[in-house]
Amino acid sequence: QVRLVESGGGVVQSGGSLRLSCAASGSIFSIDTMAWYRQAPGKQRELVAEITSGGSTNLADSVKGRFTISRDNAKNTVSLQMNVLKPEDTAVFYCNAEITPLGAMRKYAYWGQGTQVTVSS
Repeated sequence: QVRLVESGGGVVQSGGSLRLSCAASGSIFSIDTMAWYRQAPGKQRELVAEITSGGSTNLADSVKGRFTISRDNAKNTVSLQMNVLKPEDTAVFYCNAEITPLGAMRKYAYWGQGTQVTVSS
């Protein structure tokens, strides 16, 4: 049973910082790209940041210069350091990972349960 579990969400004032973490566990053969998505009320889910197994990153324009994505392949974790947070960052953040389970012939997309990030003004 492959699963992703997020942690680190909460309430923070504008200009503050928050660090999200996501841990993958279960019968895993390999993990390719890991990513963070977010969904604000009334909006579609959007890609915030992603990182390949080799460490290449891609960030949404709205968070460049403020957010940093990183991963620890030995621990099967991915983190999102969020600085200079703005009220418009308020959303449910979801962890996503492309994982090949043990014994599987291909990778699958897995999602965490989501964690609320609220930025107050």
